[in-house]
Amino acid sequence: MADSISIVGMEFYGYHGVFPEEKRLGQKFIVDLDMELDLKKAGETDRLENSINYPAVIGLVEEIVCSRKYNLLEALAENIAGEILRGFDMVRKVKVRVKKPHAPIPVKFSWVAMEVERERDGV
Repeated sequence: MADSISIVGMEFYGYHGVFPEEKRLGQKFIVDLDMELDLKKAGETDRLENSINYPAVIGLVEEIVCSRKYNLLEALAENIAGEILRGFDMVRKVKVRVKKPHAPIPVKFSWVAMEVERERDGV
């Protein structure tokens, strides 16, 4: 079993969607991350530099969700995954789940969601 860190339920306000009102009014998006990395050294040393800095990861996700606009959740998740792999060398694999609780669909639902899983080349 691989070591992992999860950050679940991050809520951000963004302007993503294919409809003009989504890009104009915006809405809440919920992002979950599962990151696979080796945590043995962090566990042995009890030192942050041997693990992932959660606020740094959250800050990166916030910047992507809040300052950029995407038509598709797929593009949003793809960019989050790519930036995490580029920005955090320890992360071998990342799963990004994006939930859109207020998608403009005329039926009662909790959210629509999609997820991507990406890994570092050579893993």
